[in-house]
Amino acid sequence: MKKFMSENFMLDNEVAVELYHTYAVHQQIIDYHCHLSVREIYENKQPQNITQLWLYGDHYKWRLMRSNGISEFFITGNASDYEKFEAYAQALPYAIGNPLYHWTHLELQRYFSIDTWLSPKTTKKIWDSCNDKIEKGDYSPRKLLETSNIYALCTTEDLMDTLEYHKLLDQDESFTVKVLPAMRPDKLLNIESDDFSMYIKNMSEITDVEIRNYQDLKKAVLIRIEEFVQCGCIASDHGFEKMPYRRSTEEEANAIFVKAMNGQSISEEDSEKYKTMLMLFLAKEYHRLGWAMELHIGPIRSRNTRMVEMVGESSGFDSIGDHSMAIAVSSFLNDLEMTVQLPKTILFSINDKDNGVIATMLGNFQDDKYPSKIQFGSAWWFQDHRDGMEKQMRDLANAGLLGRFIGMLTDSRSFLSYPRHEYFRRIFCNLIGSWIENGEYPYDLEAIEMLVTGVCFKNAKEYFGI
Repeated sequence: MKKFMSENFMLDNEVAVELYHTYAVHQQIIDYHCHLSVREIYENKQPQNITQLWLYGDHYKWRLMRSNGISEFFITGNASDYEKFEAYAQALPYAIGNPLYHWTHLELQRYFSIDTWLSPKTTKKIWDSCNDKIEKGDYSPRKLLETSNIYALCTTEDLMDTLEYHKLLDQDESFTVKVLPAMRPDKLLNIESDDFSMYIKNMSEITDVEIRNYQDLKKAVLIRIEEFVQCGCIASDHGFEKMPYRRSTEEEANAIFVKAMNGQSISEEDSEKYKTMLMLFLAKEYHRLGWAMELHIGPIRSRNTRMVEMVGESSGFDSIGDHSMAIAVSSFLNDLEMTVQLPKTILFSINDKDNGVIATMLGNFQDDKYPSKIQFGSAWWFQDHRDGMEKQMRDLANAGLLGRFIGMLTDSRSFLSYPRHEYFRRIFCNLIGSWIENGEYPYDLEAIEMLVTGVCFKNAKEYFGI
C-alpha cells in the first residue's frame, strides 16, 4: 500500500515520476482564467485564519458541505470561522474520489507543511497549526502568488469595470507577478436581462457616448475595449448556457436594441440575433488586437431559486447543461473565417459529451499564424477531476495535437487554489508516461521535455504573448 499523497502521488509509472520531478514541477504557472480579486491583490491584506483563506467564497467546498447535510448557517451564514472549518472537516472524509479531497490536502501540504489528513479527529490540531503559521508568516495574496510560482494570471473583469486596481498594481514595481485583466462582456450581451437598460445607461455615462442605437453602442464598446488594451488585456471571456447563432442584419440588431432600451420584452429569437451580431463584432475586434477569445459553453446557472434568493448568485447552485453546440459554434467560427477575422479561440464545454465535437472542430479552423490557434480548453469546472482531465487530453490527442495544448487554469476565487496546477501536471505526466512505458511514444528526452514544459507553461506563454 502506498503512502497517502506521497511525493509520487498519482504517478503510477517510472517515466511519469521522471517527467514530473525533472520537468513539470519546476515550471511557472500561467493562470489564464481565474476569478481572483485584483483589489485584494493590490490591498494585500493578511488573513486572520485558515477559514478566510479556504472557505470564504469557495462554492466548490460549499457544495460538498451541503451534500453532507450541513446547515447553511455553517456555510455562508453567521457561524464562527472555527465552526465553518469544523463543518468542512466533518464532511471531508466522505469525499473519497472527489478532487476536493486531493486539493484540500495538497493545499495543506504546500502552504502549511501539514501531512496529516483533515477529519473530525484532527480538526483542532490542523486549525491551530494553520493559524499559528498565518499569524507568524506572510499569507497575504501577493506572497501566496509568489510562493505558488505564478508567472502571470488573468482576472475576469466586467466590460464596465474601472480597472483602477489593475492600473495601481501595474505601478507597483515591488510585485513581479503579471496580473492582467480578461474582458467579460456578458452583461452587454444579455439583452433579455431585466437590468440591461440600466447597464447601457451606465455605459453611456462612463464612456460619455449617448447610446441611442446599435451604432452608438459599438462606439461605446470600442472605448471600453481601449481601456482594457491600456491595462495589458490579452483575452476576452464569454459564458453561454447555449451558444447563440442566428444571423441577422445591423438594422435588425438596432431594432432589437431599441426595443430593449424602451422596456419591451425580447423574444428568444431576437435575443439570439442580437447576441450573434454583437459577438461577431467583438470577435473581429479581438482578431485586430491579437486577443484570445475564450468561449465557456454549457452550464445552467442558479437553478435553486430559493437558495439563490437567500445567499446570492455564484454560490454553488449551477450544474451541467446539455444543449447542442456543434452547428452554432462551427457556424460562428466559419463566419469569422470567411472574412479572415477569426481570432485565437479557446473552446470550453462543461459537458464532456461535447469533447469530440470540440476536438474535431479545432482542425477546421487552424492556420499558420499560431500553432493550434483554435484550442480545446482544459477540463473545466465540473470536469476538472482526474477522469475529466484524462478524457479531455485523450480526446484532444486522438483528434489534434496534445503537445500544443495550453494547459490548466484554476477558474478559482481562492489564493490557495494553485495546487490544482500540480494536480493537473501529475495527471498529464502520468498519462503520457504510460504511453511511453507501453512503447507508444519513444523515450526521447529532448522530445519529452518539449512536451512537458510546453503543456505546463511554454505553450500558454507563447499563445498569449505574455
